[in-house]
Amino acid sequence: MKKSIYLLGFALVLLTAWSYTRSFVDVAGIDPSIKPGDNFFRYVNGRWYDTAKIADDQSGVGSYSFMNIPQKQLLQNILDSVSKSKNVMGSVEQKVGDFYASGMDMATISQRGYQPIKPTLARIDAISDVPSLMKFVAAELKTGNRSIIGFGVSPDNKNSKVNIAHVSQTGIGLPERDYYFKTDPSTLQIQEAYKKYISALFQLTGSDVAAANKDAAIAYDIEKQNAASHKTNIERRDVKANYHKLAVASINQTQANIGWATLLANLGATTDSIDMAQPAYYDSLNGLLKSVPISDWKIYLKANTLKEYSQTLSEPFVDAAFEFSKVLSGQAVQQSRRQVMTDNVDSYLGQALGQLYVKRYFNEDSKKRVLALVNNLQKAFENRINHLDWMSDSTKHKAVEKLYAITKKLGYPDKWRNYDKVQISRTKYFENILAIKQNGYEYQLARLNKPVDKTEWSTTPSTVTAYYSPSANEVVFPAGILQFPYFDFEADDAINYGGIGMVIGHEMTHAFDDQGAQFDKDGNVKNWWTKEDYEKFRAKTKQLADLYSSFTVLDDVHVKGELTLGENTADNGGIAMAYDAFKLTGQGKGNVKIDGFTPDQRFFLSIARIWRVKTRDAFLRTYVNTNPHSPAMWRVNGPLMNFAPFYQAFNVQPGDKNYKAEDQRVHIW
Repeated sequence: MKKSIYLLGFALVLLTAWSYTRSFVDVAGIDPSIKPGDNFFRYVNGRWYDTAKIADDQSGVGSYSFMNIPQKQLLQNILDSVSKSKNVMGSVEQKVGDFYASGMDMATISQRGYQPIKPTLARIDAISDVPSLMKFVAAELKTGNRSIIGFGVSPDNKNSKVNIAHVSQTGIGLPERDYYFKTDPSTLQIQEAYKKYISALFQLTGSDVAAANKDAAIAYDIEKQNAASHKTNIERRDVKANYHKLAVASINQTQANIGWATLLANLGATTDSIDMAQPAYYDSLNGLLKSVPISDWKIYLKANTLKEYSQTLSEPFVDAAFEFSKVLSGQAVQQSRRQVMTDNVDSYLGQALGQLYVKRYFNEDSKKRVLALVNNLQKAFENRINHLDWMSDSTKHKAVEKLYAITKKLGYPDKWRNYDKVQISRTKYFENILAIKQNGYEYQLARLNKPVDKTEWSTTPSTVTAYYSPSANEVVFPAGILQFPYFDFEADDAINYGGIGMVIGHEMTHAFDDQGAQFDKDGNVKNWWTKEDYEKFRAKTKQLADLYSSFTVLDDVHVKGELTLGENTADNGGIAMAYDAFKLTGQGKGNVKIDGFTPDQRFFLSIARIWRVKTRDAFLRTYVNTNPHSPAMWRVNGPLMNFAPFYQAFNVQPGDKNYKAEDQRVHIW
C-alpha cells in the first residue's frame, strides 16, 4: 500500500464503544442521495469528492499516498530546523541538514547551469566502440544511472537466505513499453511531449532546434527498439517466467557484445551467475549494440544522462522536466523547492531523516497496540483458512505454517542504516547527489553473495504505506500509516479494524495472492500446494481478474484486472480478515449504534474512508496503465460487492447497481 496530519500514539486500554466522544465518521461527507448498494465509495465520500479541491501543484488529494503531502510538512519542520542549526560534523543532523541546504540554494545551482555534467558528456564523446560504450555504462551504474543495464542485488527467489545479482529490462524513458506503440490520442500526446522534452534538454546544452529535434528522434527510436523487447507489466507478474539464473560464462558467449564478464568486473561484482529476469531484452540489446551506429548510441546516452540529472541541474532543466511530467500527472504548477527537497532528502537519506522523524513524532506505545492488532488478524486468517471449502487439509496446514512464519515490522527499523561514508557539503548539491548514489550502489554491492539481512526495510518510516515482501515473508507497517484515518487510539474498534485492520489483512493476504502463493514460508519460490488445490486457486483468481476488468474508470478505460490481481486479491482478503477479527471484539459482538450507525456499518464506513482519494484524469490514466493497485473507488466497491456481511449491513438488494448474486461473488480467502 502505501489533512493537517498528526501522529498518534495508541492507548493500551480498550475502551467501550459507547464511551467515545469523537465521531470518526464524516457524517457530513456522506451523500444520502446515493444508495450504498449502488456505489458505496460515492455514498460515503460523495459530498467530499464533489467539493474537494486538488492543489495546483498536486495530482490528487485525500488519503492513502496523498496523505504523504501534509505528512511532508512534518518533515519540512525537521529539515528547516536542522539546516539552520550548527550540527556536529558527520552526525545525522549535519548530513540531513546540509544536504537539504545545498538543494535549497537555487542561486548556486542555477549559476552552475549544466556544468556539473559536462565531464560526463565529454566521456560520452570519447566513446569509440562497443567495449568503451559498455565501460561507460558500467561507470554510470555505480552512480545509479541504469541507462541500458538494470543491475541490482537482492535475495535469490529460490534460495532466499542469500543475495544474488539480478538484471532486468530497462533502457526506456516512458512509463512502460506500451507507451511507444499505442496510437490513441492520449498516448500520442505523451509521445510528442516526451520527444519535445528530450529536444529541450539538447537545446539547453547548446544545440539549435533542428539538431536537437534530430537527436531527440534518434534517442527516441533507440528507446522504442528497446521497448519492443520488453515484457508488459502484466507479463512481469509471472514469477517463474521472470527468473532465469544463468552462468556468466554462458551469457558472456551468447551475448558477447554486452560482454558480461568485463561488465561485471567493471561493476566490482564478483559472481559466476546472475538472475536475468527478461532475457529477451538482453538478447535484443546484444544485437542493437552492433546494428545501431556508435554515433547514435552516443546521442542516446547523452539524452539519458540529461534526463537522469535534469532535476539536479539549473532551473531551465527542472522546468523542462516538469513540462513533460505534467502531461502524465495533470499537475498544473511545480511544487515549491521546499517540497521538492523534502522529497529528495526522504529519497536519498531516508533512514537518516527517519531517525529524526521518529524521535520527534512517534509514540512508542503505537507499536504495542498495532502488534496486538496484527496478532488478532493473524488468528482470524488462520480460522478462515481452516474453514475454506475448496482447499485440502494438507495445503491448509502449509498455509497456516506460512501465515505464522510471517515477520512483523512496525514503526521503524530495529537497526538504522548509517551514512558514515557519505560526505555532504552545504554548497555542492550535484556532488552530494552523486556521493549518496555511489554510497547506495556500494551498500547494495556489499550484499552480493552474502546472507540476507532481515532487519532491512524497503521504505522510510515516515511514508504512509505498508508492504509485504514475499522473499522475506514479512509485513511492514511504517510509523507514517499509524494515524487517522487508518488508526486512532481514541476510535472505536469498528473504525480501527476497518482502517488499519483492513491494511494489515491486505498485507497478510499478499502472502497468498497469485504471486505470494508461489513462495513458501521461508521466502523461496517452491510449490507447497496440491495440484488440485492450486488449480482451484488459479480458477478463482481468474474470476477476480475478469470481474475487475469489467470496471470502467474513465470513458472506455477499464481497470486492468490481470495487472491489479495481486492487490485486488489482497483487498478482498484484507476486508474479510479484518471483519472476522472485528467480530471477536466486544463492539463487534454487540449492536450499539454510534452516530446512528451499527458497529458493522461503521466498520464498512471506515473502509470507504481510508480510500477517500480524488485525482486528476491525466494522473488516473497513467495510474491505470502502470499501477498494480485498482483506483480508489474500486478498492472499495470491488471487494464489498463480493462480501455478504456488507449486503446485510446496508440491506443491499437485487436491482442495486453493485449487487451480485451469491453465485457471482468471488471468494478466495
